[in-house]
Amino acid sequence: MGLIYADLELLNSGDLELSRRGIIGADAVKSVKIRALVDSGAYMMAVPEHIAAQLDLPIVEHREFNLADGSSEKLPIVGPLLVRFKNRQTICFAAATRDTEVLLGSIPMEDLDVVLVPQKQTIDVNPESPYMPRMKMKGKFKSLSASSAISA
Repeated sequence: MGLIYADLELLNSGDLELSRRGIIGADAVKSVKIRALVDSGAYMMAVPEHIAAQLDLPIVEHREFNLADGSSEKLPIVGPLLVRFKNRQTICFAAATRDTEVLLGSIPMEDLDVVLVPQKQTIDVNPESPYMPRMKMKGKFKSLSASSAISA
């Protein structure tokens, strides 16, 4: 099948919140446009250390990872970061690696509601939900309305 890549935009979500609050301007939000390797066998996002530094993402914890070559390594987890793809976005954490490539794992792919397109060696929005992501949720839920919102 070959390798699958996707063009993404990564943003510092903390900067986005500061911008929303008017503390910094929209032009001060750190972001980068990259080409990511899509890996449905990996769970989470991975970014090279230099991208994490460029986005000024804080380390929130360390986790042990089993790597593709059978070895294990303790890696810092950075974030949160906002991942944009076409008309989709998700917020996630990422492992900061010494690798040079950004990796898009299955959890952010699921949250973006994208599908693999092997013929074009890319991903695309799910054709069954082209206008917004569709999520699976088990159980019976009622939507929140203005009358049921929690008051401060």
